[in-house]
Amino acid sequence: MIEFRDLTVRYAGSASDAVKGVSFTLEDGTFTGLIGESGSGKSTIVGSALRILPRDTSVKGNIIIDGKDLLALGEEELRRVRWKDMALVPQGAMNSFTPVITIGRHITETISTHETECRADMNETIDRLLNEVGLDAPVKDKYPHELSGGQKQRAAIALALSCSPSLLFADEPTTALDVVTQAGVLKLLAGLQEKKSLTVLLVTHDLPLAASVCGRLLVMKDGEIVESGTPREIITDPRHEHTKALVRSML
Repeated sequence: MIEFRDLTVRYAGSASDAVKGVSFTLEDGTFTGLIGESGSGKSTIVGSALRILPRDTSVKGNIIIDGKDLLALGEEELRRVRWKDMALVPQGAMNSFTPVITIGRHITETISTHETECRADMNETIDRLLNEVGLDAPVKDKYPHELSGGQKQRAAIALALSCSPSLLFADEPTTALDVVTQAGVLKLLAGLQEKKSLTVLLVTHDLPLAASVCGRLLVMKDGEIVESGTPREIITDPRHEHTKALVRSML
């Protein structure tokens, strides 16, 4: 479980908060969608949890995971939490990769950096991870530019899962993918979430997309969560004007 308590974020030089006192909880083993237009604060919430925002950003409140406040952890403690407890599938799969390193080496280096014991069966581990996301073993010897967009996104998911985290942040994971490939990536995420009992937060601007896979939706507007509920509740009985506008855009 991860709990956000009164999270408030302001970027340096900004006259207003990007995130304004947001509080919500992601229960273990749930698939939640965080929906909002560009600039609403969605990715800022994820960046706050992973502590990857610019250093001069003001972040207040608490983000609690397994009894630890992520905002209070030192660098060494934070390094142990990243990848092993929580991981990110970023917007745009190329953001996961260095162009001159093969997919297999990316996974190897991630595991070696974040796990205390070296795995003797590293090749088997890589093959298993690729198989879990629907990729063949030879992909490990390929460079990112040699893969299609859908393959790169699947490889990014395999990389995020390489240290067996229990919490996965998926930040606009279907950006720039065609509709068929989007559906495949979402089906993959949903299958992995159920199989591994992952806690997943899907960040997206696309309400129908989130409603198709998520059990709960959080709607953001101007740095605040303005509505939450099941997909059925949000779509059939929206309360906030922004949510109503999102639903109307589906018609």
